[in-house]
Amino acid sequence: MAFYSAFLDAIPAFTGLSPAAFFTILALMIAVYHLVAGMFVSSDQLPDEKRTADQQEQQHVVSEPPQLGDVAEEELRAYDGSDPKKPLLMAIKGLVYDVTKSRMFYGPGGPYAMFAGKDASRALALMSFDPEDVIGNIEGLSRDELEVLQDWEYKFMEKYVKVGQITAKKKTEERSLEKTEGRTETENAIENLKAA
Repeated sequence: MAFYSAFLDAIPAFTGLSPAAFFTILALMIAVYHLVAGMFVSSDQLPDEKRTADQQEQQHVVSEPPQLGDVAEEELRAYDGSDPKKPLLMAIKGLVYDVTKSRMFYGPGGPYAMFAGKDASRALALMSFDPEDVIGNIEGLSRDELEVLQDWEYKFMEKYVKVGQITAKKKTEERSLEKTEGRTETENAIENLKAA
């Protein structure tokens, strides 16, 4: 008991607070710590009983990241989170990453949902939420903006699985196929010579 009363007498001497104020502030600090720490825990670290049924279902639907390989920007849009059975994908500098495990951020209703299904390089470099900036074109960015983008790319490389890359080649091949379907072999040969 002597220790307890000595401890209570020491509180005002060292803190300038009454024991009641000291313990109240201590309890508030612990509560705030747990509140803030809970905001940054990923859903994978939560106990099973705390996960919502929706989160558990999503975890079972997409268990392994798809390997897309070369994908056109139009094809990437199908992975914007509107279909919960498809993985959630996003690209940086033309590289496509599976961000499904961060659906609460990149999925519908999330703070970064506008980036899903797109190459968001310019928006990330500019730290912009302007829909016009959610494109892959990084021409004209300053050195500092390119460094910010590089930091984002490193974060994505560490946290997410790369599943493909955006390519304009597919679009070009499809257009050339459309053009050549209606021509004769001679006309196709002439066009090939012009292109070479």
